[in-house]
Amino acid sequence: MTVIELIERSSARLTEAGVSFGHGTLNAFDEAAWLVLWALGHPLDAIDDVAELDVPAADLQCAEALVSERISSRRPAAYLTGEAWLQGVPFTVDERVIVPRSLIAECLAEGTIDTWLGPHTTEVLDLCTGNGSLAVLSAMAWPDVAVTGADLSADALAVAQLNVTRHALQGRVQLCQGDGLSAVAGRQFDLILCNPPYVNATSMAELPPEFKAEPELALSGNFAGGSDGMDFIRPMLRQAPAFMREHAVLVLEIGHEREFFEAAFPGLDVVWLPTSAGDDQVLLIARDALNAWLASSSF
Repeated sequence: MTVIELIERSSARLTEAGVSFGHGTLNAFDEAAWLVLWALGHPLDAIDDVAELDVPAADLQCAEALVSERISSRRPAAYLTGEAWLQGVPFTVDERVIVPRSLIAECLAEGTIDTWLGPHTTEVLDLCTGNGSLAVLSAMAWPDVAVTGADLSADALAVAQLNVTRHALQGRVQLCQGDGLSAVAGRQFDLILCNPPYVNATSMAELPPEFKAEPELALSGNFAGGSDGMDFIRPMLRQAPAFMREHAVLVLEIGHEREFFEAAFPGLDVVWLPTSAGDDQVLLIARDALNAWLASSSF
């Protein structure tokens, strides 16, 4: 059996089993390719180079066992391989963190945010950093900028430290533990990136097993008794201006929650940033706009 035949057979197995995707792949073929190539020790971007190679019997058994585990456990592939890729950069992951997939990474890679940055941009905060992927990508995108990654979870920060070290960024990326912005109390930044927990209560209840395998703390935005997914974002927006320098901006990911966001923060002047998933999942708020809204609203 060749590599491509094994991938195609594995893809059919995943489809028949009805597994869910969204943790780095969007379909059964790409997921099968990830699992098979990883099990065989081939680079994940080398499918064309190895497609017609014969698979030794021992390797075939190993790859099929991995696919079987993916089906039976319903755990994301990244947890099985211990690695995920975001914008072509590899990151260490395990069950202590959600699998990195933030659309903000696209904004970093494509320079979407750069219009609002300049020589004044020297300090960047990645709030809710998780495994540290956005902090690492920020440091890579802007070599002259100091980056801080903050998270409530000590477990997540332990994984983030692995990735900071993996990419030799210990001198430029600092990690801080704390609840929201309190993790960086007394400091100010020129850019705040935030991919917070924002999933509403109804959607949380309907998540497939692959997503329920991830830490609920990093997904559910209803931990303070709400149901609209905005429990983290509400206090964060109130507090954010005190942590932002004069020309600072906040880039916030809200996924499919635009309706809930606009209902919770009516009249807030935001800029929606284009992403591959649409133009209503990542937004930018200037410090002045946030201050003006806070001053004019009863929020």
